[in-house]
Amino acid sequence: MTVFTHILLHNVIPLSIMIGLGVALQRAFRLDIRTLSKLNFYFFSPAILFTLLYESTFTAHIAFQVLLFFVVFYTSLLAVVELFIRLRRLKGGMPTAMRNSVIFYNSANFAIPLNQLVFAGNPFTMSIQLIIMVIQSLLPSTLGIYTINAQRMSMSEALKVVFTFPAIYVVPIALLLKGFAVPIPQPIYTPLEYIAQAFIATALLTLGTQLGNMKWSLGKLDLLFLSNGLRLLVSPALGFLVVWLLGYEGLLAQALVLSCAVPTSLSSVLLAVEFDNEPDFASQTVFASTVFSIFTVTLVIALVQGL
Repeated sequence: MTVFTHILLHNVIPLSIMIGLGVALQRAFRLDIRTLSKLNFYFFSPAILFTLLYESTFTAHIAFQVLLFFVVFYTSLLAVVELFIRLRRLKGGMPTAMRNSVIFYNSANFAIPLNQLVFAGNPFTMSIQLIIMVIQSLLPSTLGIYTINAQRMSMSEALKVVFTFPAIYVVPIALLLKGFAVPIPQPIYTPLEYIAQAFIATALLTLGTQLGNMKWSLGKLDLLFLSNGLRLLVSPALGFLVVWLLGYEGLLAQALVLSCAVPTSLSSVLLAVEFDNEPDFASQTVFASTVFSIFTVTLVIALVQGL
């Protein structure tokens, strides 16, 4: 089975089916998308973030290498996105929507099976992807919430909004429990696992509900292609540049570059819906980038073999 076919059958089609179910449910029952958004931010997201941190098995050395890469890469990516935002002179909520569609990417239900496919389930490369996934699970609930509100209120007010979300408190609690090897009773941990496992399905249904709600328009088609170009082409190109600058080679470099090549995360849609910030644009970027990634990710996989 080719990489192209595998991505299509194991990533794009399953995601599309779940999104399609969300569209169908919205058309049939007119679901309350605000309720779905609240469930994602206050219920499902904290649970999956907690379980990811508590169950993590990566070493301190690997974590340091990955964090160093991520800081340099993420700073570079943010700088490039800000440059294009200013060149296009985006106004209102569009700068934040564009930024979120590029800097938040699908490091979980797309990147993990992709990593398993490309590296044949190698535990070293999987530990790298898990670190990226934990970081990408935390950022939307902190940086994402702050930036989307910073344009509407003062810094102190925006920070207050950030601290109303459970993810802020989940991270230190999970790290402390893990660091001191505190066991969690099974009757408590089992419900947490159930909630965490429901996150992806609920997030995809939320995206489908939003797509079923909106009217497709070609008015922002150029911005849609700009977002997808930055996410699927510029992002992995920066990944190649950063691993070269840091002197990373082999599986470490390959896994890190591949982690940069995946499509836009559902988190950008959840943020857009929760705070009413260009939800139509956010939904379109997620859907389009997932489809286009069949071609771009296949190209990146071929190129990383030379690292």
